[in-house]
Amino acid sequence: MKKRIPVVAVFDVGKTNKKLFLFDEHYRIVYEKSARFIETTDEDGDPCENLESLRLSVFDSLHQIFRKSEFDIKAINFTAYGASFVLIDEEGHPLAPLYNYLKAYPESLMQELHRQYGGAEEFSLSTASPILGSLNSGLQLYRLKRQRPELFEKLKCALHLPQYLSFLLSGQLYSDQTSIGCHTALWNFRDSDYHRWVKETGVEDKLAPIVKGDEVFDANFPGSTFKIGCGLHDSSSALIPYLTNFHEPFVLISTGTWCISLNPFNTQALTQAELQQDCLLYLSYNGNRVKASRLFAGQVHDVQGKRIADHFQVTTARYRNLDIDWTIIKELETTAISSELDAFAKLDLNQFPSYRHAYHALLLHLVKAQVRATDLVMTKGETTRIFVDGGFSKNAIYMNLLAREYPEIEVYAASMAQATAVGAALVIHAHWNTLPVPNDLIELRFFRA
Repeated sequence: MKKRIPVVAVFDVGKTNKKLFLFDEHYRIVYEKSARFIETTDEDGDPCENLESLRLSVFDSLHQIFRKSEFDIKAINFTAYGASFVLIDEEGHPLAPLYNYLKAYPESLMQELHRQYGGAEEFSLSTASPILGSLNSGLQLYRLKRQRPELFEKLKCALHLPQYLSFLLSGQLYSDQTSIGCHTALWNFRDSDYHRWVKETGVEDKLAPIVKGDEVFDANFPGSTFKIGCGLHDSSSALIPYLTNFHEPFVLISTGTWCISLNPFNTQALTQAELQQDCLLYLSYNGNRVKASRLFAGQVHDVQGKRIADHFQVTTARYRNLDIDWTIIKELETTAISSELDAFAKLDLNQFPSYRHAYHALLLHLVKAQVRATDLVMTKGETTRIFVDGGFSKNAIYMNLLAREYPEIEVYAASMAQATAVGAALVIHAHWNTLPVPNDLIELRFFRA
């Protein structure tokens, strides 16, 4: 009889795609399944996650992989988007929809809370959270208490989405530090405890006990031997492979629609100036602070890239794999390049002789803006490496320009399949894997200054 392959199962739940991966002990993907659900609406008619479809999908997917005789499931973990609370009753059933973090938040309620706890500036500084409305997920619970007190009374526990998924399989109610520490406005980073408002409003009583991100539980199925992880916030999970493989101070620039610079070696308190420039603090899986800055650069790249393509009547594919042309860069740099993110959008494209010139100019502006954002979290004289993952890591112009901006630091394009899911597998490595953690998980390409 063929020997069964020991694997860990990871559910990676994004806003759009819900994925299940099986990793073997070498962290190779041996099985993959993807699903998408049609959104439903909450009581106000606002779009929200179809929680029942998601719940059923988890159990259906598990039934499928348990029937696959070639795999031996040793553990299961979850990673999911943040700013998402599942509100459950005494029986563990959802009491309300999974409200969308883009749902409009009542300005009067927010001002009321800020006013009671030192004003907006003090509130944001202590919670290390820019004012983001429903994206500050703790405020969703404040809204529930103030606007629907009868529902708040029935609430047994509010679980962030990764911990709800874990609860479905373990029956255990816990909160994890990565979900609490992602712009929730729940955590007082000065005191390393829940903020005073959470305690005084009774919200703390509706939150589960806190565990570290590497905690595991027994499965809630008779006769089962596999372990269940407590689940992780996706941005924090994606950082874990880098923390596992690299111990010298580094900054990770995770690029996509948002480009987020994460510095797990900068644990300094947030300043007002940093907060006003869209900086925040996360908590890592082991409870350490991670200073981060955000830049909407991926969105700007796509919008302005299309503007260039339309103007020069080419497709965006024409410059997707362009190599850097230093002659064009020198020409463009005879005029000042702004570090403001919207600067390129104000330029008249008629000033450029070709789409190549225009695209190089766009990347010059974006990299200047990126450096400005990344410098906010950089620890000068300590950071030895910058890793760039995601879309911009494959852009030769972006990577070369970024390396030139940091001549004293090693700049790498990092390539890794499914870093978020791998992070959720790595964090519980000791509970399912008999081999040492591989040191070649991340493929690196060095760019010279």
